[in-house]
Amino acid sequence: MENMDVKGRIFDIQRFSVHDGPGIRTIVFLKGCVLRCKWCCNPESQEWDIQKMTMGGVTKTVGRDVTVREVFDTVRADMPYYKRSGGGVTLSGGESLCQPDFAVALLKACKEYGMDTAMESTGCADYAVISRYLPYLDHYLMDIKHMDSRKHEAFTTMPNDLILENAKRIARDAAHLIIRTPVIPTFNDTPEEIGAIAEFAASLEGVSEMHLLPYHQMGMDKYAGLGREYLLPDITPPSKEHMDMLREVVRSKGLRTQIGG
Repeated sequence: MENMDVKGRIFDIQRFSVHDGPGIRTIVFLKGCVLRCKWCCNPESQEWDIQKMTMGGVTKTVGRDVTVREVFDTVRADMPYYKRSGGGVTLSGGESLCQPDFAVALLKACKEYGMDTAMESTGCADYAVISRYLPYLDHYLMDIKHMDSRKHEAFTTMPNDLILENAKRIARDAAHLIIRTPVIPTFNDTPEEIGAIAEFAASLEGVSEMHLLPYHQMGMDKYAGLGREYLLPDITPPSKEHMDMLREVVRSKGLRTQIGG
């Protein structure tokens, strides 16, 4: 295998996950992101810098530099579980597109070893960068957060024009594209807003599936741990009834759907 000594920066590896792709998976969380979503549950992922975060009175270092070989040896250890469950490895973050040399080399090594591969991504990058990943990806799990660019920018710091344009090209070129939408009260949790995203998803070539990811508060304490302010302190997770209603909105657009990733 080539390029096993390429270095990257991660902040966690989660084994035995049943989210973010089919089967049992190992999720590699990469440092760095171009967006600053107000609800982000992994704020420690946003900065490239290695940070200190204090949780429950304990301060830990967040972020470490690794080689492709180190991460590959970790994910390879669970190959029997992948084979039995149809699982594999998923890149998450942060945004994996921020570390193309490392991420592509890792995906390539995993594919050469016969692993199923996935990436959770905003798609917010130059398409020349994205196209480097696609030959080694079985599943592209792409966030589409809102169709209104001004509201998208207000809640994420970036407009959505590039993201929506890239979604059309990824749909054409990727082996398998699933659209995923975090459902955030005050941002995009109305039937009209989810319906608009579902219509767009249904218009994409080969796309037949859209997942709804309900907002949760599990990352709130991390902001204080990083010395940052959480910008959505007063919103609460959507009810099961509300999520069920939004799921029916997505289904009405002709898409398969589920609540959760």
